[in-house]
Amino acid sequence: QVHLGESGGGLVQAGGSLRLSCAASGRTFSSYAMGWFRQAPGKEREFVAAITRSGTRTYYTDSVKGRFTISRDNAKNTMYLQMNSLKPEDTAVYYCAADPIDRTTIGQYQQEWAYNYWGQGTQVTVSS
Repeated sequence: QVHLGESGGGLVQAGGSLRLSCAASGRTFSSYAMGWFRQAPGKEREFVAAITRSGTRTYYTDSVKGRFTISRDNAKNTMYLQMNSLKPEDTAVYYCAADPIDRTTIGQYQQEWAYNYWGQGTQVTVSS
């Protein structure tokens, strides 16, 4: 069992930055690839970014490339999402999730079925 908890969300103006954290407890954090998803009001949850177990490979959805950076610190059992140049369309609840397998394509990381554990989410609101 892995318990995930997100933090770092909040209200920020367009162009601003936030850093989300996902703290994990339970089984060995480094055994899991990790992902970030988000769900905007009235929309389906969508993939944002993923990182392999060792942190050597990262994957991003096109809309956040160059603005968001996913990283992890296995010694601290924590994953991060640095979000810069935020836009109103980034407004959503952000979720972290744990995947027991290092996938080889972004298409696999985009699938919710790949993830065994999910956090409760943290709200990010970007004002224009």
